[in-house]
Amino acid sequence: MNTTRRGLMAAALATAPLLSARAQSAWPDRPLRFIVPFPAGSSPDLTGRVTSAHLATALGQPVVVENRAGAGGNIGTDAMAKATDGHTIGLSINGPLSTAPALFPNLPYDPVRDLKAISLLVRGPQFLVVNKDLPVTDLAGFIAHVRANPGKLAYGTVGPGSGGHLGMVDLAAKAGGLEMLHVPYRGFPDATLDLVAGRIQAMVVTTAAVMGQVRDGSIRALAVTSANRFHLTPNVPTLAEQGIRNAESYGWQIMVAPANTPPDRIARLAAEVQKGLREPAARQRLEGAGFEVMATTPEEAAAFLAEETDRWGGMIRRLGIRMDA
Repeated sequence: MNTTRRGLMAAALATAPLLSARAQSAWPDRPLRFIVPFPAGSSPDLTGRVTSAHLATALGQPVVVENRAGAGGNIGTDAMAKATDGHTIGLSINGPLSTAPALFPNLPYDPVRDLKAISLLVRGPQFLVVNKDLPVTDLAGFIAHVRANPGKLAYGTVGPGSGGHLGMVDLAAKAGGLEMLHVPYRGFPDATLDLVAGRIQAMVVTTAAVMGQVRDGSIRALAVTSANRFHLTPNVPTLAEQGIRNAESYGWQIMVAPANTPPDRIARLAAEVQKGLREPAARQRLEGAGFEVMATTPEEAAAFLAEETDRWGGMIRRLGIRMDA
């Protein structure tokens, strides 16, 4: 091998790491698809749009929000899990990620096998809310009213296994048994509209989804599921204050990507999310809507998801929750 050829090979080897780094930094090289498994106007949609707006600026490519609603978020979450284009990310919530495997024996995706957690974006406590014309003003009155009208009141959720569904089932069990009709919806906006109109009478729902209606008085919040009173509604007592203990629960949203997403991309996305959601404008918008901004690392998000799966999966088995409940 002559000196010139050896020199060319050495130069090629020396520049290989630089070329590799450039290839990695070139991603994304086209628009990203950001799947939100709920309708436009829902609380996950708000988080998705705040997050995607920052990512578009940081990554130098459009990040297009795609609302894929249905089956309590399972349809859109399945679309994320099956994406193979290298340019699909999104967010999902309690139901599709932490409880669906326990509820759906033929679930078409496995959250652990098919998805990677990027960051726990936000979480928020839940309200027990009722139609403003329901003749109750506190939790004790609500429990008494349900007991006096077994099977006649309906509560809405975004599907079996969702945070709201499990929250209501847990509340009913801890209250000594309450008989209500469960009405699942495709998303929070439709359920909230029916609650305001009186077609359903109650919901356990993340604070962000109904903060506007609570503030304007079109629905009434009877309790909050956090350990302490919620900062935006200090007059609403906790469940524990009203005698229902060990029933804390939160609605949360985790950013995820298909499992085949390279680790360097996961790390880069998480770093940008942490940076973006902590900016004053983004934080103010999300906190004003009723969220607590989390913006965690991938490792923290994965650990949180495992804890939630263990907790709520155990509840499903303990309470015998069925898909027709």
